[in-house]
Order: sequence, then C-alpha cells, then structure tokens
Amino acid sequence: MDVSFMYHGFGLRTVECSRTDYKDNGIVLNVQTREDKLCCPACKSRKVIRNGYTIRRFRCVPIGHKPVYMDMRVQRVKCSVCGCDQQEHIPFSTGKRHTTHRLERLVVDLMKMMTISETAAYLGLSWSTVKDIHKNHLQHNYASPDIRQVRFIGIDEFAVRKGHVYKTIVVDLETGHIIHVGDGKGADALDGFWRRVKKWKVNIEHVATDLSAAFISAVRKNLPGAQLVFDHFHVKKIINDTVDKLRRSLYHSKLHEGQRDVIKGIRWLLLKNGEDIKTEAARKQLEEALKVNEPLAKAYYLKEKITLVWGQLDKHAARIWLYDWIREAIRSDVTQIATAGMSMFKHREGILAWYDRRITTAMVEGINNKIKVMKREAYGFTDDHYFKLRLLSLHDTGITSFL
Repeated sequence: MDVSFMYHGFGLRTVECSRTDYKDNGIVLNVQTREDKLCCPACKSRKVIRNGYTIRRFRCVPIGHKPVYMDMRVQRVKCSVCGCDQQEHIPFSTGKRHTTHRLERLVVDLMKMMTISETAAYLGLSWSTVKDIHKNHLQHNYASPDIRQVRFIGIDEFAVRKGHVYKTIVVDLETGHIIHVGDGKGADALDGFWRRVKKWKVNIEHVATDLSAAFISAVRKNLPGAQLVFDHFHVKKIINDTVDKLRRSLYHSKLHEGQRDVIKGIRWLLLKNGEDIKTEAARKQLEEALKVNEPLAKAYYLKEKITLVWGQLDKHAARIWLYDWIREAIRSDVTQIATAGMSMFKHREGILAWYDRRITTAMVEGINNKIKVMKREAYGFTDDHYFKLRLLSLHDTGITSFL
C-alpha cells in the first residue's frame, strides 16, 4: 500500500503495509516499521540488531462503515551503541492502548456532537473504550486549569443527586470557565483551590457568592485582600423567604376566617415584583390581602424597596438607601422582618460592594443549569473523576451526555 496513503489516511509515518486482508466485514492491514526508520527506542541510533518480534493489533479510523484493523509486526531490537534491548517505539499509539492517535482524535471530535453510546455504536467500539479515550483527553487538557490570570471568581454549589450530595464549583467570571470542582458544599470543598491560589500567587480581587457562611469565612480566611460581592438575587431571596414565612405564620395564627381566606393563595403575588403583576384582578387581590394585615403589608413594602438598593446613582446613595431600609426593618415590630434587617446589616459591605465591581453569580447559575441538563441526560455517574473532568471542560465541549 502506498506510503502517502498510509500517512494521509491513517496518520502512519514510519510504517509500510505488506498485505491487506478482508475478514469479518473489516479491513486488516499488515504493517511493519520501514527499514530506514527502525532505530533504538532509547538513543535513536540506527545501529540495531533485530531480536525477535510480536504481533499487536490496533484499531484505526474506519473506511466508510468498515472497521479497519492494523496488525503490526513490533520488532524487538538490540542497540549496538547503548546496549538497550527492548521493543521498538510505536509513535502512533500510547502505551498498551489498542487504538491509534488518529482514531482517538476522531472519537474526541465526535464526542462534541454525540453521546458516548452513539460514538461507540458509530465507530464499532465498546462504551468503555470510548469513555477511556475521552477521559484521557480531558485529563491531559483540562485537569489543571491555568488560574494565574484570574481576577474575579464566582462560587456556588449544586446537588449531584438526591441525598444531600453536593459539589462546589469556582468559575472565572471573565472567561466563564470552571476552574475548580470540590466535593461537598462546606469550606473544605475549596481547600484544593486555595492551595493552587497560594502556589501560583494568584491575585484575586473580587469574589461573587451567595450568603453562605462557609463560603464567606473561607474567602475571608484565604483571600484577605479580596472583596466579597454578595449576589443580589440571593439577597432578594432572603427577603422573599422572610415574606413567605410571615405569610404562613399569619395564616396559622389566630385570624378570623375572612382574613385567612384573603391571605390564602397569594404566595406568588407576594413574591412577584410589583411591576410584573399585570392583571387588575391580581392587583386587587394583593391589595385586599395587604389592607387587612399590617405586618404582611410592611414586609411586602420592604421587599419591594430592597430592589432599589441596586438602582442608585452611586455607592454613597446606595448606602444611604440600604441603611434606611435596615432601620425600617428593625423598627417594624415584626420579628421575621427585624431578623432580615439584622442579616442585611451584617452583610451590608458585601451588598454595597456591587458598586465597586458589578459582578454577580448569574454566570455561575447559568453553568449550573447546563450541569443539570448534563446530569439529566447521564442518568447517574459511575466515575466521579470523569464527571469532574467534564465539568472543567464544559466551556469547550458543550453539553454532551455520558451515555
């Protein structure tokens, strides 16, 4: 077979084909290293003596729908220069694998558009072979993300499966790349990331996160010079949860039947932004509920007012607005609202830090949604390390499933 065809078709530079067989609906190439390319695997000297051989079979890229196999005569050589006595080096495959580099590249390319099962079926390979090829590729290219230029990060956790099994991810907010995946949702999930930060002396300036006490303490301990920026979606969620808890407690308190009927069924009206309530009937229902219950009216008013903290002209104006909100909440004489007010006071600097660097965890939440799609397609994971590698490569490989 022509040497040029062997190179352009299969990526084989140093071998020659002595015979082609057609067996079991496949093509078998019988090859060996060209005489002028046979050398010592240690010192590369051409002064070698043949010392026996063995036959190894490799899978190559298919021709059409026909699988292509390569039976290679692997020569054992003894070097006259360095004395090395071992098998020749095989440049088109790695270690003890039975696939060529060209086929492995094809697998990686197909995995950007297909699932493992689909790729395996298309190429006539086993599921585990395709997965191992892809895992080796991800390990080589994505296992250790370069974090030296990272300045702004977002931290969040997601549930891997039911039963309180979580993972924590760190995202570079400038590139959208996941740069760390940790087990659990506590401070220890970030230990590996902090070690890399210290090793490379990374200058992280701002960290966007929710109000998780574990994340806050971990950032303050390991990045004392970084500024925490609390995501305003999670800040609003605290107020929304407060309103909802108050509604439930009022419903079960000593209200007469008429008041209870008015409060019942208005949960989503309370949690919606006022401007998003479009119908007149819905607005009227909300107004009636607030009219008959003063604590609920106070909570709703403060819930609407908190959103304006992020709509001020500058940080100074936002600080005045937030402090005014906190005073109203604490003086409201409603326990749930006062507690929320104290929480806002505790986290005030992180809330106002948004005016110094307008970052949020929205990008991280978007990535979490992609992960949910990946998990839904996967039907569970048997290889946790492979799952982490898929997360680290999510920006490049897109959403492809594990099956």
